[in-house]
Amino acid sequence: MQNLLLSNTLSKKKEIFVPIDKNNIRMYVCGPTVYDFPHIGNARPLIVFDILFRVLKTIYGKDNVTYVRNITDIDDKIIKASNEKNIDFKKLTDEITLSFNEDCNYLGCLKPTFEPKATDHIEEMIEMINSLLNKNYAYEKAGHVFFDINKFSSYGALSKKTIKDLDAGSRVEISKIKKNPGDFVLWKPSKNNEPSWDSKFGKGRPGWHIECSAMSKKYLSNSFDIHGGGLDLIFPHHENEIAQSFCANDKLLAKFWVHNGYVTVNKKKMAKSENNFVTINELKKKYNGQTVRLAMLSTHYTQPFDWNEKILQDAKIILDKWYEFYIDEKIHISDSNKKFLLDDLNIPKMIANIHSLYKKAKDGEEDAAKQLTASCKFLGLFSENKETWFKFNKKTSIKQEEINKLINERNSARKIKDFKKSDEIRDYLLKNNILLEDTENETTWKFKK
Repeated sequence: MQNLLLSNTLSKKKEIFVPIDKNNIRMYVCGPTVYDFPHIGNARPLIVFDILFRVLKTIYGKDNVTYVRNITDIDDKIIKASNEKNIDFKKLTDEITLSFNEDCNYLGCLKPTFEPKATDHIEEMIEMINSLLNKNYAYEKAGHVFFDINKFSSYGALSKKTIKDLDAGSRVEISKIKKNPGDFVLWKPSKNNEPSWDSKFGKGRPGWHIECSAMSKKYLSNSFDIHGGGLDLIFPHHENEIAQSFCANDKLLAKFWVHNGYVTVNKKKMAKSENNFVTINELKKKYNGQTVRLAMLSTHYTQPFDWNEKILQDAKIILDKWYEFYIDEKIHISDSNKKFLLDDLNIPKMIANIHSLYKKAKDGEEDAAKQLTASCKFLGLFSENKETWFKFNKKTSIKQEEINKLINERNSARKIKDFKKSDEIRDYLLKNNILLEDTENETTWKFKK
């Protein structure tokens, strides 16, 4: 069996991946907090760990790999957003979750084996918190339950921080009721108008960190192979997961910790707090999902990826060239063409290899065209056939699914006499060379001549 090398954040080294059980490969990746539409920075871990999922299935067999990616649907940000929009938090999270799943399809990502929601696993979280209290790793104070970081001697091993120099970081609450500033909340009381659940600690809701420990345990057992996410999650989120899971289960949570680099804009981290982000939803209006996927794969996953429009334009040009040699048949990728992925998912090298295959295909080498097709499909590209790609991407940047969705939205707007929205959708499609034709029973479309 071929060796897979991965960068392990825990050891700060590139290591040979040796699974706990070669017949049961288990991977957990932190998913979105569904309070607002995901931005392009959120797309990077979706694509990176989708590639790793594909590689693991190829090595160990598609039925031997379990991939769990959670949905955080209860959080301070969600409550704040639902209050600001004056809608029920469940309605908000359902809407954003649906949009997120559409984004995953747009980006060509396979469905994970499981996609659990935090609110469906409150009992598991309460059970783990009880265990931590019983073992004296946690304490109750003023309706809260906190994890005592001084009780876990290895705290800081992942982030390479000591307790003395720990920064409060994102989502860590500073409070006078804590024993130590770095202690993190496992359970908190809810205000009267906030979502809440009953527990022996009082009516309230879970902290952010406990959900991943509880859900990974349910779906992957106490210890599993790979835990992944963005670089920003190392501290405090993943550090806290390690501490609470080890103390509750007496086992190291994951053997490998894999993190993708930041997405930046002009070398500054893309974030909603910086107001320098582009949502995936916005990109759908201008680019095919394969174009976005290829652009994001152009930089090694461990490195920062600086986002700009030119990278997308270049990716579109490259795909146009590659699609000229698309072969519409099932082709297995050769070991020599997928070997780059075994070296810590070195996709930029694999892309360079596809460029070489393209040159050979231009010179008439049929096998090169076949391997070009197989390589692109392995990367989650070439999800359309040649005819469909050029039909839509030469005349419009909008995919057929998006056109149909907008027509349905327009029809709904017309039914409630929202003619402003109806006209906006019609005009937007017209600008993208799509002409709508309304009849008594239906709306059809065609390309504008």
